[in-house]
Amino acid sequence: MALRGDGERDVLSRTAAGFPPRTVRGRVLPNLLFFTDPARVAAPEAVAERLPAGAGIVFRAFGAEDAVEQGRRLRAIADARGLLLLVGAHPGLAEGVRADGLHMPERLAGEIPKLRAEHSRYLITVAAHDLAAVRAAERAGADAVVVSPIFPSNSPSAGQPLGVEGLKEMVEATPLPVYALGGVRAATVGQLAGSGIVGIAAVEALAG
Repeated sequence: MALRGDGERDVLSRTAAGFPPRTVRGRVLPNLLFFTDPARVAAPEAVAERLPAGAGIVFRAFGAEDAVEQGRRLRAIADARGLLLLVGAHPGLAEGVRADGLHMPERLAGEIPKLRAEHSRYLITVAAHDLAAVRAAERAGADAVVVSPIFPSNSPSAGQPLGVEGLKEMVEATPLPVYALGGVRAATVGQLAGSGIVGIAAVEALAG
């Protein structure tokens, strides 16, 4: 049975801490990523305040009018708690909130060389939903890929779950660090042991 609230978050945090660390661009990658989603988590700041040190936030504004203000609040929390802050698919917003990098949808992976030339310090991750997208992210110069969905997910855009075997296939096909996203909860995260991933990512499972 999946635990809820703090119990579920604690299970994910402890599990994530057991994945082997990877260093990219001189920094240790987070082993736990919190993806914001205004439709599914109303108060991302409250979640960020409870993340363990070393975790990461992927701030997805989805065009919100107060995106800069919210991003700056998350930046302040990240600074105080030792968290990494990435911004989803919006280079201008990333600059405005002093983000540590960007998370790009797979369709925009081709923009990475330009982004890299303009922001050499950025950590850039890319979403990937199949093996072709993983390879495209690697060719484009991504620092890591976030593969999804691994398990059945509440996301309205989630496709057919890849399953643990599908995830392992992608891990084995690329030298890039791989994160697992989609249906990763206390009840499922144990299945990811030995998969070769660098960390896990979640939305509601980290909210309480």
